[in-house]
Amino acid sequence: MDLRHLRYYQAVAEELSFSKAARRLRIAQPALSRAVQDLERHVGTVLISRNRRTVQLTPAGTVMLREIGLLLERIEDSLRRVRRTANGEEGELRLGYIGPPTRDFLGPLLKEYRQAFPRVTVILEERTPERVWEMVSSGRLSIGLTRPVLAHEALGLRSQVLRDERFCAAVPVSHPFAKKVTLPWQNLADEPVIVLARREGASSHDAILAACQQAKFTPRLAHTPSLIGTILQYVEAGAGIGIVPESTIRSSPTMKLVPLTPRHSIPLVMVWKEGELDPAALGFRDLTKRWLKDKRL
Repeated sequence: MDLRHLRYYQAVAEELSFSKAARRLRIAQPALSRAVQDLERHVGTVLISRNRRTVQLTPAGTVMLREIGLLLERIEDSLRRVRRTANGEEGELRLGYIGPPTRDFLGPLLKEYRQAFPRVTVILEERTPERVWEMVSSGRLSIGLTRPVLAHEALGLRSQVLRDERFCAAVPVSHPFAKKVTLPWQNLADEPVIVLARREGASSHDAILAACQQAKFTPRLAHTPSLIGTILQYVEAGAGIGIVPESTIRSSPTMKLVPLTPRHSIPLVMVWKEGELDPAALGFRDLTKRWLKDKRL
């Protein structure tokens, strides 16, 4: 028994006529009769009572017609879902990201994505840069928005730079440095400095130390917390000067970011596993690239 038998039976049962059903299906009537007989043998009971004048459904045949209608409707719905998934219109997007650098664009980007792919379930995972790379590499995330990591080449992932962010000094608005337009790195030589812990952001941590070394001083690390937000809390408490990317805060009544010179920066990248993106993830990657091309990131 296959779908052909079910569709043939449905036509006969609805038309209550083999000749009309044959014309509807555009097949020969003997072939239609054999198909219905095959179905009855498979089910083990008579479904259609027929003689020269009438065709009637048996009680079992009436149940069969109802069940076939439900089954074929379910099959059609499943095929539509398969086609939508193949076109990126259904499925699941697991997106890993780091918070501050994506704060100003991720919401609008996801809103546009959901308008284009309303049936895709979006699952967001905020993680540290290293963790985002690991989860994309293992397949637990579809795509990541993160910082470069030391082991990125070994992980074998593809990446696209979305923006390059300048390092700034985070100071209270009452601090003398807050009045400056830019600040030389060398001016931090005698200041307590607060940077992100290396275990949470090796690329950022190492880039800051390299910039200090280039300015010919070793920074006095007062604190190395695990979260950017904690750096800002320390700064507000007067515990030192934070060194953070320019996206960390956009405006604040209590704090100011002063760009450091010469310019040193850290990129924000989109990462994915080559050859393993499903249509939903491909749609997000392509949309993000369009935003990058249109300078919306």
